[in-house]
Amino acid sequence: MLKIVGGIVLLAVVVVALAVTIVPRFLDRIYYRGPASGHFDGTRFANPDNDADTQQIQPAGGGNGGGRASFFWRYFTGSDGRPAWPKTVAINRIAPPARVEGERMVVTWVGHASVLIQTQGLNILTDPVWAEKAGPLGTGPNRVAEPGIAFDALPKIDLVLVSHNHYDHLDKATLQRLWQRDRPRIVTSLGNDSVIGQTGAEATALDWGQRVAIKPGVAVAVTRNHHWGSRWFTDRNRALWSSFVVTLPGGNVFFAGDTGMGDGKWPVEAAALGPIRLALIPIGAFRFVDGQMESGSHIGPVDAVEVYRRLGAAHAIPIHWGTFRLSFEGYDTPPKLLAAAMRCTGQTGFAPVAIGRPVAVARYVKPATVTPMPREVLLKCLDTPTVRAFR
Repeated sequence: MLKIVGGIVLLAVVVVALAVTIVPRFLDRIYYRGPASGHFDGTRFANPDNDADTQQIQPAGGGNGGGRASFFWRYFTGSDGRPAWPKTVAINRIAPPARVEGERMVVTWVGHASVLIQTQGLNILTDPVWAEKAGPLGTGPNRVAEPGIAFDALPKIDLVLVSHNHYDHLDKATLQRLWQRDRPRIVTSLGNDSVIGQTGAEATALDWGQRVAIKPGVAVAVTRNHHWGSRWFTDRNRALWSSFVVTLPGGNVFFAGDTGMGDGKWPVEAAALGPIRLALIPIGAFRFVDGQMESGSHIGPVDAVEVYRRLGAAHAIPIHWGTFRLSFEGYDTPPKLLAAAMRCTGQTGFAPVAIGRPVAVARYVKPATVTPMPREVLLKCLDTPTVRAFR
């Protein structure tokens, strides 16, 4: 009996030792190998404008808002007092055109960060996600609104932009279907091509500041933003995150991807590539404690209106809200708070569109100059009973 018990104990020790040695390496992934840079140390990527604030979730008034582990524990146990979301949101789909030629532009919000942009005879799709859940192995938050375009109703896609490797932005099943059907040009940032390649699809991976030509007069520039990346527990920041500028005749398109404010210089860097006709700017998943207005890696409406101003964009559509419940705020808090912030700053041209409803984007006209509003002044303007009631 002692020999049997001893054998079991020895086997358990061996299994634990092997697990400690093998499992972390299995969960880790080397997505990219290349020379070190100002945002890559040879192993992992980082935000050059300070990575510390992407690790913690801070309330608007300062203080310790708790780490992500604390938030997700409260989230999944239902002990965070978060406001209820609808289980489903009705949408009214209108099929997009097959092509839009010349400088005309038609845009359809599919949901979350997925947007179909049609112009110059190109069909461009950002962060395509048709999955029902935004997480690994069929887990994660449920989609509350169906995709604004049924996959089979999608026109032939020519260009796909993938901002980073989080599950609510890089959905391998969707990318595989797109690749098998259309063979689109896929452009992403460094390391994400490794994840995309697991589907059999091919992607062009670029560093911040690099660009690739798509057709005469049209190119994609990979630009900086402020975020992080991971698909497992130990592969954090093995692949780069980015925003994009699609340079086009008649005005560029800016896609912010998923981002926090960071140093706030990245919108100006994107604007330096040419006038922006349309900006796609996230406004959701910003509240992880009550009253919070932003987190380190997600801007909320308060910062989104300043990003819009710094871009000098003629038009903007808010994205990254109302599809997957990823944080604390109420379902309709982001658009309501955006409208209030726009009134405070005196800006126009940045307002929600309905999922699944194609909208025409007017030609670029240089917007009127708007006087910068310090953040503390904007927050004071927003300190009203109506805004305080937003969950």
